[in-house]
Amino acid sequence: MRTSLYALLFLTLSLVSYSSEAGFEVGKHYVELGVAQQVSADGKIEVREFFWYGCQHCYRLEPFLEAWLEKRPPDVAYVRTPGVARRWISHAKAYYAFEALGITEKVHRPFFDAIHKGGQKLEDESSIKAFLADYGVDGETFANAFNSFGVRTQVQKAKQLNFRYAVESVPSITIGGKYKTSASMAGGEQQLMQVIDHLIEKVRQQR
Repeated sequence: MRTSLYALLFLTLSLVSYSSEAGFEVGKHYVELGVAQQVSADGKIEVREFFWYGCQHCYRLEPFLEAWLEKRPPDVAYVRTPGVARRWISHAKAYYAFEALGITEKVHRPFFDAIHKGGQKLEDESSIKAFLADYGVDGETFANAFNSFGVRTQVQKAKQLNFRYAVESVPSITIGGKYKTSASMAGGEQQLMQVIDHLIEKVRQQR
């Protein structure tokens, strides 16, 4: 019994020490969700990004996420979920159509670029279809995916996730179904990556 108490005390002190050294504070750099959410990441620690293609802050974060993903630990799963405010629904449908067609990694960043660097609106089916033509995507194939039952179902699931995680702005990042943070909370994009790593380790030590 005494050994177990010592082990528990050591683990507690280790967690406190780690949090102190990292310098990140709950309520300031991140929040702990009132109700932990169930995640489906095959046993991995889930990092979920809530985003909108039309969001400048999401676009600014993208290269930091790309760099982070290149060195993502093997026990971490990264998932994107589009924001679902009324004017964002076309982009949410576009994202899930990209997923259905298996072209997300090919067009995700170019789609962002076209909006924020190229000044393209890309706010409806026809304009998105025209954009994809440059990437060899057949217009009818995209339209079928964009208007499919599967995409509508994914958008409904995204609405539920946005509600469950109380997403009020994008980009927002959730970790392990327990914590939520953002660049504005962390103090910038680079700091956000550090907070994400800190929270991944926090979840890892809780297991």
